[in-house]
Amino acid sequence: MTMGRPTRFFAGLILLLAGASAAAAAEPRVLEYSYPDQSVWTTRLDARGEPDNPLLRLAAPLFQQAGIPWRARGLPAARLFEHLRDGQTDFSILVKGTVLDKCCLISKRPVAGTELRVYHRKGKRPITSREDLAGKEVITVHGYTYGSLLPFIKDPANRIGNNGTVSHESAFAMLERGRADYLLDYAGPAQEVLAERPIRDLEYDVIDRLDVHLVLNRTFPDAEALMSRLETIAAGLTIEGVPKPNLK
Repeated sequence: MTMGRPTRFFAGLILLLAGASAAAAAEPRVLEYSYPDQSVWTTRLDARGEPDNPLLRLAAPLFQQAGIPWRARGLPAARLFEHLRDGQTDFSILVKGTVLDKCCLISKRPVAGTELRVYHRKGKRPITSREDLAGKEVITVHGYTYGSLLPFIKDPANRIGNNGTVSHESAFAMLERGRADYLLDYAGPAQEVLAERPIRDLEYDVIDRLDVHLVLNRTFPDAEALMSRLETIAAGLTIEGVPKPNLK
């Protein structure tokens, strides 16, 4: 039986749509990597005027070797966690926390790390635990939670005077002027500021170490296999400007 012209048209259209669907199905999903828009690593800005994120330099070879197309964007921390929980974000590199256990896979080993330090003038009492901050005046930079430390600082029961400021530079200027005896800051930004403007008789104690892990949303296709592959690749990467984690 010979098909009429309309029949041939619709048959061709069906084949065209089927081919397009197959091609779309074959296209790999673009992974979205979201990162906090406030850096604990550096005070430097990138070409777009946004905080430079050295972990992007880790992500690039990581996804290239895994054969995964990806894009990146910075988000405020609260929105980033919300997007990970509801699946709008596929991937991040963050401090390990139980809040993400249900929605995400977390790499077994950290891929980078930094120190949270307490800076003070020589002769001041060392601070090696958060309890040592009780009754003290401290300087903090707006936007950071300092892990679990900020709620402790804000708890009235601990009698800590929290002197907040907008930047790392202004924080060290406040410390230099004696506005408070102690300043909380991360190693990278602090070292950059002090390299530009050294302060005499300055010391620091390490109060916490923050190691970051690969975080992959469980809804991403073949998430467990991909995480395993990413962990293997990450273990072999050494990227300039990305501090190594403490693997002791």
